[in-house]
Amino acid sequence: MSESDLPVVQLTPGRWGDPARTVELPAAALAALQHLGVRRPAAPVEGKESEGPGADEPTAGPGGGAGGNAGGGAGGNAGGGAGGSAGGGAGDKARGVFAGPPGGEGVRFGSEESRVGWGQPGDVPEVGARAVADRAVLGALVEVLGDKWVRADWEARWGHTRGYSTADLLKFRAADRADVPAAVVYPGSHDDVLRLLERCAADRIAVVPYAGGTSVVGGLAPSRRFVAVDLSRLDQLVELDEVSRTARLQAGVRGTAAEAMLAERGYTLGHFPQSYEGASIGGYAATRSSGQSSAGYGRFDQMVVGLTVATPRGTIELGRAPMSAAGPDLRQLWLGSEGAFGIITSVVVRIRPRPVERFFEGWRFGTFEQGLDAIRRLAQDGPLPTVLRLSDEAETAVNLADPDVLAGGAGGVLAIVGFEGSATAVRRAAVAEVLTAAGGESAGPGPGETWRQGRYRAPYLRDPLLDEGALVETVETAGFWSKVPELKTAVTAALVKSLSESGTPPLVLCHVSHVYETGASLYFTVVCAQTDDPLAQWRRAKTAANEAIGRAGGTITHHHGVGTDHREAYQEEIGPLAVEALQAVKRVLDPAAVLNPGILLPER
Repeated sequence: MSESDLPVVQLTPGRWGDPARTVELPAAALAALQHLGVRRPAAPVEGKESEGPGADEPTAGPGGGAGGNAGGGAGGNAGGGAGGSAGGGAGDKARGVFAGPPGGEGVRFGSEESRVGWGQPGDVPEVGARAVADRAVLGALVEVLGDKWVRADWEARWGHTRGYSTADLLKFRAADRADVPAAVVYPGSHDDVLRLLERCAADRIAVVPYAGGTSVVGGLAPSRRFVAVDLSRLDQLVELDEVSRTARLQAGVRGTAAEAMLAERGYTLGHFPQSYEGASIGGYAATRSSGQSSAGYGRFDQMVVGLTVATPRGTIELGRAPMSAAGPDLRQLWLGSEGAFGIITSVVVRIRPRPVERFFEGWRFGTFEQGLDAIRRLAQDGPLPTVLRLSDEAETAVNLADPDVLAGGAGGVLAIVGFEGSATAVRRAAVAEVLTAAGGESAGPGPGETWRQGRYRAPYLRDPLLDEGALVETVETAGFWSKVPELKTAVTAALVKSLSESGTPPLVLCHVSHVYETGASLYFTVVCAQTDDPLAQWRRAKTAANEAIGRAGGTITHHHGVGTDHREAYQEEIGPLAVEALQAVKRVLDPAAVLNPGILLPER
């Protein structure tokens, strides 16, 4: 099965992935959790009233998402500011997911309909400290898009709340109603987005672009009351230039849909992040996403040759040629901008012919340092395979792609090497020569195929782990080759120290999955028992990890983005003058400061 065969599924709020593909933890994993002191939380006392939610709002449930079902949530995220796609039709309630754009019902409020305003008091419940938008705001939105494409009912708003970080999921489980948008709008074209932003700027209505909602860094939780701009109707492959091998894709196209549409013409984008099942083209661009095949296809920002952006002051179109010396490359200003400088409505990307051959294999090394030296040689001197990743000793033993073989490895560390294209045998032989010279031993295709088949399984493990009472989260960074060993040691030590001081000593796993001539990324997975306040527990650990990254000379994020979680560290990383320069750009493009306020940059 290839990526283009995966279905476009509707994610549920508060629980990751295709509801039809649930994952159960194997006995070995449950035993490991007990060793870490993890205890399954007691079920809520039946009949106990929760504070706050109204009759049509979610309540916390035993291990489930909002709505109290252990198997899923109650409503419909590379992602980020414009990440993922909300997709779906209006009649999906039977599936227990957020229903997506309305199908002609008009503006809705809870169980009521209204075509003139916010409805009657009580139709829309209060959302924590943020009141829902008033009649004038709703009226402005309806004037721009028509009442069919504006929703203010609880289902729509709850389905566009936050992303998919562990903190986000814990808040869903607690039925935390902070960060709920006041309304959700569904523009159907670039011009719709443009007119919407112009009106929202005039009326000082904050907006957050939303497609799949797969942000894991707080990229969908701005600093003030806002309207979610759902881009799922922008879902077309607009044009494909077979001579230049480029394609124009709208921002709301989901990753799986993009691959399926391109596959019909014999092409692939080759961008497969772990959020692939939920993320969207716009989110890839807005967060500088990096996929698991980056060694062969490059990061997403390297694939983008053009983009179209809607801002409150007008349209910006960039990329009339593959490269240019006409001033600074302004495409880079919006790549990674997370919706703070405008809403990306379409991108022109480089595409490649679909591979006719695929071969994945495993290589074992005695130590992580030995494996690191081997993959550095490939990154610097070649040849590079399509996929190149190296797990440390702990991750090799756990094997997230196949937890059924927990602790069943042969020791040492495991590298996964994948080849796609044509005539892969020649490249495989050349890579094998380099890896063997570096002390590697071939483990054959078994580990490689296991990883390939299970590469999107790991995110599905988080929900059952949370159900059991575990805290599981990730940290990622990147550094120059000379600093990678120190960076790994420093971040691991910071996480272990902080979580141990909380009384919850963790298991910390690490891998390298993105390599460059000059350096590599590091991706950490952390598992431990939850304290009584897991949000504060992780906040302390994350702060410690961020500080360790800064001291060791790494970047605060390699591919997750800045959001709110990394905002302060990002300012420290680039310095006050650079922050001031970016704020000046925002003042020009967004003088009313309505674009994703507090995301990427502090509010001015």
